[in-house]
Amino acid sequence: MIDTLDREIRDGEERIRLEVTGQGLGILTLCRPEKLNGWSWESSRQLGILADRVRFDDAVRAVLLCAEGRAFCAGIDVTAPGGAITGRSPAERTHRYHEGIRWVHERFAAFARLPQPVVAAVQGHCLGFGFELALMADIRVAARDAVFALPETGIGVAVDAGGDLRIARDAGAGWAKLLALTGRRIDAPTAERLGLVQLVAPAGELERQARALAEEIAANAPLAVRAVKRNIDAFADAGLAEALDRTALAAALTLTSEDAREGYTAKAARRPPTFEGR
Repeated sequence: MIDTLDREIRDGEERIRLEVTGQGLGILTLCRPEKLNGWSWESSRQLGILADRVRFDDAVRAVLLCAEGRAFCAGIDVTAPGGAITGRSPAERTHRYHEGIRWVHERFAAFARLPQPVVAAVQGHCLGFGFELALMADIRVAARDAVFALPETGIGVAVDAGGDLRIARDAGAGWAKLLALTGRRIDAPTAERLGLVQLVAPAGELERQARALAEEIAANAPLAVRAVKRNIDAFADAGLAEALDRTALAAALTLTSEDAREGYTAKAARRPPTFEGR
């Protein structure tokens, strides 16, 4: 696993880039388009570092989360270093996964709990961790070509960053179960109908519309804006922290299962998996 004590982002190793504009925006850009912005332990580390920088920057009144290339984020980058956690026994391996996922949850919490509102601009594939990241934004604008899914159960693991919980909060438990239990993909208009996306834009208009929305928020009184975000989150996220604790354990247990090994092997071999519940 990556060195969590290193608080720097080395040149050429950026997974996420931060730019602060003169219009009060902090623009966070997923910047590995050649990997479809695949997520990794390092991506989580950098997200936490940049969230801390944004949090205390008085020049940032709103955040725009976007991505380079044809995909917002296609999920986990299985080729990234440190992707597989080892252990001397199944119990130790499960423990290490559990602690690793709890650490990721802490990085995500630093982002989701930013005092500044976050607008996400989503294009192309928004899958797995990518979907979960987008759901942490306060408002989502999607290009008409955007596709959303939580495919985890199809490879033998539980949803591990709370995306299913946030879908239950925003769209209802039935839709959360349908999407998370099947891995079914939905398009942007469907996501908008479910309340998972607030605006759908033509592909060529996504950046302009999402940025204009973020700038509209940034132009309002910052103390009032931050208070409104805190108040709504306090209501909407009641019980979320406790549910995420259960999520971390469920993810650790499934990631170390034989079913997960079979799921990843089958995906790499482009064949249907055979799950045995062990």
